[in-house]
Amino acid sequence: MSEASLESRIRQLEDREAIRDLVARYTMVVDDRDIDAIGELFTPDGCFRSKDGVIVSRGRAEVIEAYHKRFAALTLTLHVGHDHLIEFDDADPDLARGWLTSHAEVHRNGRTMVAAMRYEDTYRRHDGCWRFQDRLIHFLYYLPVEEYAEGFGARNRMRAYESPREADIPESLAAWQDYARRFLA
Repeated sequence: MSEASLESRIRQLEDREAIRDLVARYTMVVDDRDIDAIGELFTPDGCFRSKDGVIVSRGRAEVIEAYHKRFAALTLTLHVGHDHLIEFDDADPDLARGWLTSHAEVHRNGRTMVAAMRYEDTYRRHDGCWRFQDRLIHFLYYLPVEEYAEGFGARNRMRAYESPREADIPESLAAWQDYARRFLA
């Protein structure tokens, strides 16, 4: 193994850990309502979006505004990250993609709710720090706790809004649909 190869491997391990720290910091600053810190987690042109199109923000100012709007409906929140996959771009050492499974417990508009999400992220090293360039949130469910047992198995598991909606995942995923065609038909 060459010295450059070892240096490159160490750099990627350090970058992986820095990205994991970014994602962990996100959960804390959102729950703490540290609005300035939230903005700093994103690149200046960073995006925060939801798969259902309810959240669409581009640039730090819009990202911060999107969180202000979310916080108007949310009081107490607890976000917890789970499994995290990170892939680095072979052509650009300052670019990576990631997928994070996550849960949240929230008090939204007077109701206690639980949510399961999958974040699809693009990370960019900006000013020497890893930041979100794009954060797209997909919901598996967003349910009032009293509806969890019944709602978890339903297709309309998005119940944070005025009327129930279909969840973003997993039914829309190609692998899920392929499995259903091949083995459940």
